[in-house]
Order: sequence, then structure tokens, then C-alpha cells
Amino acid sequence: QVQLVESGGGLVQAGGSLRLSCAASGRTFGFYPMGWFRQAPGKEREFVAAVSWSGGSTGYADSVKGRFTISRDNAKNTAYLQMNSLKPEDTAVYSCAASRLGYVTRISSEYDYWGQGTQVTVSS
Repeated sequence: QVQLVESGGGLVQAGGSLRLSCAASGRTFGFYPMGWFRQAPGKEREFVAAVSWSGGSTGYADSVKGRFTISRDNAKNTAYLQMNSLKPEDTAVYSCAASRLGYVTRISSEYDYWGQGTQVTVSS
């Protein structure tokens, strides 16, 4: 069992930066690929980024590629999402998730554990 808690959300102006953190409980954190998803009001949840258990492989949605960076520190049981050059359309609740699959995936149904989410609001 893995429990996930996000932090780092907030209100930022367009062009600004935020770093989200996802703290995990459980000794097996280092075995799970991790992902970040977001959901804006009235929209479906969408994939943002994912990282392999080792951190050596990553994947990004086209909408965030070049602006967001996903990483992890298995010694600290924490995954991160560095968000730069934020845009108003990045406004959403951001959630981290852990997958018991052995590979990076963009499909939300393939993630087994979810955090409660953190709000990111980007003003224009």
C-alpha cells in the first residue's frame, strides 16, 4: 500500500513557476512508476507527466513539454513536478499517482494509488 500527499500548489502569475511535491509512504515507493495528472473544472482528467521507478525514463504531454520537468528522489520517497512558464490554461487540480506496472504509462486507469490533489491557479 502506498499513500501519496501532494503539496506546493498555489496562485501564480502567467510566466511564473511552481514546484509540486508528492510525498509517499511505504518502503516500496522506489519500485513504482509515478505520474502527474491534472483536472480543470468541467474537463476530464488529463495526463501531464510520468517517470520510471529509476528516474531514467520520462514522458510528457505535448502541452507541457519543454516547460514542465518530472523527477523523483527515492531516498526521500518524493516525486516532483517543476512547472515553468506557466499559462492560465495550466490552471487545474494536480494529482500524483503511483502505478504497480513496471513501465511508464499515460493511462490514468493503470495507476493504482492517488493523492488528494493540489490546486494550481495561474492568473493572466
